[in-house]
Amino acid sequence: MANNHRTIKNVFHGIWVRTCATIARHIFPAALRMPFYRMMGMNIGKGSKIAATVDIDQSAPELITIGKYVWVTRGVMLLCHQRNLIGYEIGKPVMDCELIYKPIVIEDGAHIGIGAIIMPGVTIGKGAVIGAGAVVTKNVPAYCIAAGVPAKVIKIFK
Repeated sequence: MANNHRTIKNVFHGIWVRTCATIARHIFPAALRMPFYRMMGMNIGKGSKIAATVDIDQSAPELITIGKYVWVTRGVMLLCHQRNLIGYEIGKPVMDCELIYKPIVIEDGAHIGIGAIIMPGVTIGKGAVIGAGAVVTKNVPAYCIAAGVPAKVIKIFK
């Protein structure tokens, strides 16, 4: 019975998260989206904005922390999980590899450019700028620009 209770609770939690995500994706202006993302479990600081077409990892939104005055632009993906391919081998279905969950932290004043993908376990430093279409697989230091696939620091502000 305890397992069934946990499963039912997970189903209702999933429905809640997806409902909040759907409303957030379609509400205007951006400031009105933030309460719905917070209801999903995300930690979002004052003055931050998330564009309408941002894809939030709905399986673990509580692992996403966004600081104050951050702007996450259109088409960005924030992913908190990925497959662990360490044990993957020829003939084995990728779906049999376990999922790994890691947090994403975007510090105060950062800007995430259009279409960027932020992978699990990444911290983006204070005031950092992520270029359009970048795939961020590693931490990005404060006050720099990172761009490319995979993202690399291309400028440091002093």
